[in-house]
Amino acid sequence: MNKGELINEVAKVVCTKKEAQAAVECVFDSITKTLKKKGQVAIAGFGTFKVSKRKARAGRNPQTGAEIKIAAKSVPKFTAGKGLKDAVG
Repeated sequence: MNKGELINEVAKVVCTKKEAQAAVECVFDSITKTLKKKGQVAIAGFGTFKVSKRKARAGRNPQTGAEIKIAAKSVPKFTAGKGLKDAVG
């Protein structure tokens, strides 16, 4: 399912496709803003979005074999909740 298909599914519940798009965008924006502030978003029965830190490390350029430095960075992480795990598995 892509974003357009998700909007179409939400449109079945709300009045118009325009409102559905606004709702989906609002959810995505809210999750993004919270993660930018290093917070976490927990949705009961679905899962948790949080920020994980990766340490700086050494890597290799696959073309030349030269060692390169990979900087430390923060990355988003999703952990599925029990309800989602049970529904899928």
